[in-house]
Amino acid sequence: MDKQISDKDISIIAEIGSVHDGSLGNAMHAVAAASSCGADIVKFQTHIAEAESLENAPMPCFFQGESRMEYFRRTSFDLDQWNKISKHCIENNVVFLSSPFSIEAVELLEEIGVCAYKIPSGEVTNVPLLERVAKTGKSIYLSSGMSNWAELDDAVSILRKKCSLNIMQCTSSYPCPPSRVGLNVMLEMKTRYGLPVGFSDHTLGSAASISASALGASVVEKHFTFSKLMYGSDAKHSMEPVEFKDFCTQVKEANLILTQPVDKDDLSEYEEMKLVFEKSIVTSRSIRKGHTLKFLDLAFKKPGNGISANQYMNLIGRQVRESLPVDHKISWNDLI
Repeated sequence: MDKQISDKDISIIAEIGSVHDGSLGNAMHAVAAASSCGADIVKFQTHIAEAESLENAPMPCFFQGESRMEYFRRTSFDLDQWNKISKHCIENNVVFLSSPFSIEAVELLEEIGVCAYKIPSGEVTNVPLLERVAKTGKSIYLSSGMSNWAELDDAVSILRKKCSLNIMQCTSSYPCPPSRVGLNVMLEMKTRYGLPVGFSDHTLGSAASISASALGASVVEKHFTFSKLMYGSDAKHSMEPVEFKDFCTQVKEANLILTQPVDKDDLSEYEEMKLVFEKSIVTSRSIRKGHTLKFLDLAFKKPGNGISANQYMNLIGRQVRESLPVDHKISWNDLI
């Protein structure tokens, strides 16, 4: 079953990346786990080592005991495996998304029939890759983490011509401190490009994504892992299933708060509460027949099913039809 998302809903991307560590079983389980936690989209990374990197390319600090090329070769999936993952996403009612790191990776994903692409921060200046993805005409999420405005302008001009584009504010820092989230940039992107915007969240909590939702993000992304102790580039700064489920709940509740208008004049749900908590006008003392009501003749007490206290001025100066006891709830029929 295809995932159906309304225009008012915020989409949540679970960034699985390479946390599967090359295990198809781990990848399949991650899809099911992310879906059960509330993700709408699961994102992988499609690496073809020889197509994207030289043997002597520098290694990030988290690659220990193997070269970067060895890691990519060991953790990459073939066409048949990617097809199984894509099918498993459909079975778990989540959208399959992947980031290609080479033109060859785009070709592979096209064979699978991927419905959307994520351009990772490090590929924003890879114009040949952008041009190839643009030719697919498919939806694109563009990460902005490592780019200045000029680089982002160029990427947007290439992609928006043929594709539905969402530009995602991202700070390529792991973890990202709250002071570096930069939601002001997301707002400027929305104004600058007139396109939907999103947020790729590298903080350790939920506050940044909730804030992004409040400012109009249509999609947020968060790294997902089975355990922060897993090997690889992202696990340490990712959310485990229990955390991720809570994250999804909070973000979607915030979005519901922001997108569901309330009619202040519709008091139908408060009928019982108004009866219990509001005040009616009653007599403060015994009143003789024909007496002209003064303010001191009135008191204001629960329940609220009589003449409302806000009508007291309409009673002052009116005569009573019959004698009334103290604490009598005054009705219009009591008045001449």
